[in-house]
Amino acid sequence: MTKWRPDPSQLRRPAYLSIAEQIANAITDGKLSDGTQLPPHRKMADDLHLSVQTVSRAYDELIRRGLISGEIGRGSFVQTRPREPEPPYLPERLGELIDLSILKPVCEQIHLERLRQAFGWLSENLPSSSALSFRPNMVFPRHRTVATEWLARCGLEISPLNISLTNGATSGMTVALMSVAPPGSTIATEAISHHTLVPLATYLGLHLEGLAIDEEGMIPEALDEACRKGPIRAIFLQPSAINPMAALMSAERRQALATVAAKHDIAIIENDILGPMVENRAPPMAAFAPERTLYVTSFTKITVPGLRIGYLTAPDRYVAAVANRHLVSNWMATPAMAEIATRWVSDGTAMELVNWQRRALLSRHAIAAEMLAGLPYRAHPQSLHVWLPLSGNHTEDGFVSQARLRGVAIAPGKSFHTTDQGWTPAVRISLGSTTESELRTGLGIVASLAQGNPEELLLAI
Repeated sequence: MTKWRPDPSQLRRPAYLSIAEQIANAITDGKLSDGTQLPPHRKMADDLHLSVQTVSRAYDELIRRGLISGEIGRGSFVQTRPREPEPPYLPERLGELIDLSILKPVCEQIHLERLRQAFGWLSENLPSSSALSFRPNMVFPRHRTVATEWLARCGLEISPLNISLTNGATSGMTVALMSVAPPGSTIATEAISHHTLVPLATYLGLHLEGLAIDEEGMIPEALDEACRKGPIRAIFLQPSAINPMAALMSAERRQALATVAAKHDIAIIENDILGPMVENRAPPMAAFAPERTLYVTSFTKITVPGLRIGYLTAPDRYVAAVANRHLVSNWMATPAMAEIATRWVSDGTAMELVNWQRRALLSRHAIAAEMLAGLPYRAHPQSLHVWLPLSGNHTEDGFVSQARLRGVAIAPGKSFHTTDQGWTPAVRISLGSTTESELRTGLGIVASLAQGNPEELLLAI
């Protein structure tokens, strides 16, 4: 067990965060090495003249950061080796906490009613093939044909033969990566990207290279340079407001990236899960480079979260690979969900909910503009979130913890970055995950923290 202890004279409010910061710094400085056992909660509390509850909260905070592990019956141990990444959002909503950490659409009674109506219709109209067939080609030809209507709303003209139905965007991303990049390949992406992309690439045995970005996204010159330095198999892009910085890429930028991709003959994976909800946007990357782009879209973020279905389009040269990878990783999309999506596209319900979401987000963004006035946040009128860079002495972990202490959960920016170069601390704040009243309160707390100095008060002990 270590003899090192936090310095009581350096404790500040809140005490548990101050303890956690001192221990975290000691780990970074090498004063506490991997596997070192920390004092029991009560012993640490006695040494610092604090309550056991305060020390327990400090240890819990260090566990949350992945710096220590708690083992029942053995104690708490420093943990510096890599572990499974944690999601940026809370796995479950806790008590009275205002949860602005998870990215989801605004949902009200209309969404529950529409989905209940859909299941009622499905109970009377479920085709035998959707209930009884194991063969995707027996279930989905009709759905692929209707999918072309939706994809046309997204800006794509494509044959049904180039469309696969997936169980949402994550499934589509996984299949797309498996189809274009064998293990050991390098995938280039933006320096701030999808939070599941880093672990997903690791699980698939891929190397991920984060490239320089500006206010529109990936910089073409950075991609060209990366391709000249080493073999890049594909790039992963989120060009239409769903990316963490809520950036919308211009047509000129999309064309420039398509030109670089063609020059080096690399594939493009495009995540466009907001689809037609984003107004006045350029056509998808798949329209600029149809011969090399795998395009992913879905319904969960723009209609109702329970509709776990999406579309993955692929050029001819990847169609067979997509079919095979999807078969071994998912077998096929859930037929019942496909039936509902197809009905909603055909009868207009999908666009009704998209338009409803667009209007709801206008109100949410008005609240954000009011409560975050004067702060350098980034947003788009149809984004489900805002991106807030942190200034001054704020650290991401400290800021997220301070917000949590005051009853607000937000997502740390580190969950989204794919390179350590040129990183500015930031947080992502969801606008659709709670009521307007809670959103206003939560954003007010975030704003007051962002405008203040962290941990100014000395702790009286």
